Amino acid sequence: MNEQISADALNAAHHLTVGGVDTLALAKQYQTPLYVYDTGAIRDEIAAFKEVFETNQVKYQISYASKAFATVAMYQLIAQEGIHCDVVSGGELYTAQRAGFPMEKVSFHGNNKSLDELTMALDAGVGCIMVDNFYELKMLADLAATRQQMTTIMLRIAPGISAHTHDYISTGQEDSKFGFDLNSGQADQAVKQALSAEYLDLVGIHCHIGSQIFELNGFEMIVDKLVSVFARWQTELGFYPKVMNVGGGFGVKYTSEDQPLQPTEFVDAILKETLAQTKAHHVPMLEVWIEPGRSLVATAGMTLYTLGASKDIPGIRKYLAVDGGMGDNIRPALYEAKYEAVLAKDPTLPTEQVASIAGKYCESGDMVIWDQALPATKPGDVLAVLDTGAYGYSMASNYNRNPRPAVVFCEDGQSQLVVERETYADLTRLDLPLAVPEKTE
Repeated sequence: MNEQISADALNAAHHLTVGGVDTLALAKQYQTPLYVYDTGAIRDEIAAFKEVFETNQVKYQISYASKAFATVAMYQLIAQEGIHCDVVSGGELYTAQRAGFPMEKVSFHGNNKSLDELTMALDAGVGCIMVDNFYELKMLADLAATRQQMTTIMLRIAPGISAHTHDYISTGQEDSKFGFDLNSGQADQAVKQALSAEYLDLVGIHCHIGSQIFELNGFEMIVDKLVSVFARWQTELGFYPKVMNVGGGFGVKYTSEDQPLQPTEFVDAILKETLAQTKAHHVPMLEVWIEPGRSLVATAGMTLYTLGASKDIPGIRKYLAVDGGMGDNIRPALYEAKYEAVLAKDPTLPTEQVASIAGKYCESGDMVIWDQALPATKPGDVLAVLDTGAYGYSMASNYNRNPRPAVVFCEDGQSQLVVERETYADLTRLDLPLAVPEKTE
C-alpha cells in the first residue's frame, strides 16, 4: 500500500476514504474530476501550529496564505479556527468578504496592487497591508492621507536569502520581483518613508524566502539577519518593529521521495532562534507571524478522476488517461511537480503495472504522473491522486473549454458540496456575440 495512505483511511470494504467518507461514493454522488478535502486534517494542522507557539510562550499570529486554496467555505473554516488570513488580490478579498471573514484579521499582499484594490482594502477595513515597493508606498500614503484614515502596514523585504527550492517559487533572493531589497539599502529608505507618512502605522517587517522548503537553516538565517537589522534600525532610525513575519513555505510530502520535517518543527526552530537572537542583541522579543498555505491544505486534499482510454506502446510506455489533467492541476506541467496515485476501490491491491497518467487536454505536456505503479485497472475505475489540496483548484483553468471541477469538504463521515461543478453554460456566460456590421448603400 502507498505509504501516504494510513490504514485508518480504508473502510471495511478496503475503499479509500476522506474524512471518513468513501471516495467511490463521493465520485458517484458528485462526479469526477472532483477535489475532496479532509477538513478535520486542516483543523488538526492549525491546532498543532497553535500548540508550538503557546509552548514557547511567544506572541504570534497564524495567517493562512489563501492563494493556496481560496473559497467562501475555506475562509469560513479558518474563521472558525480563529486564525488570520492573507489575500493577494481584490478577488480573494471579495471572497473573504462574502464569507463573512473578519476584515481586521486580513493581510493584503501583492507586488502590484492597484489603486482600486487598495481603496477596496481601506473601505473593507483590512487589518494590515503588506507594502511591496516604493510606488505602492507612496500611493498608499497619499490615499490614506486623502481619506485621513490610519492604515496599518508592514514592509515586505527581499533579505538576500534564497531557500533551496524550485526557481519559480524562490522569493527571498535579491533578484526578485517581491519586496524592498535589504542589502542595497532600499529597505532602510522604505522604513524612513513609511515612518514619515502621517497616516501609515508601520508595525512590522515581512519576508518570504520560498516554497516547499525542507531545511531549517534558511529560516534560522533569516531570523539572524532580520534581528540584526532590527537592532541597527533601533539605533540608527529610532524604529524597532513589533512584528516579524517570516512567511511560510514549509515543505510537505508529495511523494515517497520527499522527506520533509513536520511544519511545526520549522516554527519551533524559528521561535527558538528568535528568542536567542533578540537576547544576544539586547532587543525586545518580537511578535512572530507565519503564513502557512500549502502546509495546511496540501495533504488534506486529493483529486478523484475516472480512468478512460489507455495506450500501450510495447517496450516504451503504457498510458492511462483520466477525465481531468492540467486544467485542474497545472503544477506538473508548470513546476515538474510530482504526485502519487492509488486505486480508490482498494489501495492495498498488489501492483501489476507501471503506467503514466495522462490528462485529457490537447497538450503533450498534460501529464499528471509519470510511471505510477498500480494494480490492474479498467475504464471506469476511480483513481485518487493524493496531496493535491494546494494550488489545484486555485490555479485551475478552463483550457480547451473544460468546466472546472466541484469541491467537496469531508469531516466525521459527512460530505458537503462547497463549490459547484461548472457547466458548459458557465463557460459562455460572459461571452458576447460578434456585432453585425451595418450595411451601407
